[in-house]
Amino acid sequence: MLYTIGDLHLSLGTDKPMDIFPGWGNHVERLERNWNSKITDEDTVLLLGDHSWALKLEESYKDLEFIHSRLKGRKIFVKGNHDLWWSTMNKLNAFVKSNGFDSISFLFNNAFLVEGMALCGTRGWISEHGETPDMKVLLREAGRLEASVKEAVKLGGELIAFIHYPPIYRAEENVYLTDVLQRYGVKRCYYAHLHGGSIKGAVVGVRNGIDYRLVSADSVGFDPVLVEPAAHAE
Repeated sequence: MLYTIGDLHLSLGTDKPMDIFPGWGNHVERLERNWNSKITDEDTVLLLGDHSWALKLEESYKDLEFIHSRLKGRKIFVKGNHDLWWSTMNKLNAFVKSNGFDSISFLFNNAFLVEGMALCGTRGWISEHGETPDMKVLLREAGRLEASVKEAVKLGGELIAFIHYPPIYRAEENVYLTDVLQRYGVKRCYYAHLHGGSIKGAVVGVRNGIDYRLVSADSVGFDPVLVEPAAHAE
């Protein structure tokens, strides 16, 4: 089975406590309990960015070790805006291999086929606070998403997008990303990034033929969400 959740915000190797934020008390323990109560080693979990507060790849060791050894199943990572430790694919793959973290893979300009679903995605970006759009970033992320979607098409199955940033937030829309989704016929898109009061501005439901669903950790109670095949999805 396939599950998804975003924004674990682990800091087991750094000093970045999350319990200073409302609703985040004991979030690591709650996540582990919820996760292992329903996910088995036969399942896959798509992790939607902001995995670790580490600044460098080597500093992410304890957080990735926790995800690998304490949380069941296969894990596929999408990059988040706070994942400053994220390096090149070669270095990421070499790091997890050398440390025996064989349950961890990375979704970046590639795609995965799980339970007949073709998983594609990217970090994304949106002007959620009214910032002037950075066209270089917008176009880069749209290009990465399209590269991922093209790889997913080759795999067959239903295309499902996983993007860290919300493609649509309140009145803002990253039309460069949503255009890719619409052109390739993607019908479901899961995203994260939003916390606390910002969750109120989340777009959840069908917009222009695409079903958007928010799965940031605190928005789903630190409980991974089941992603059902199209035949069983609501």
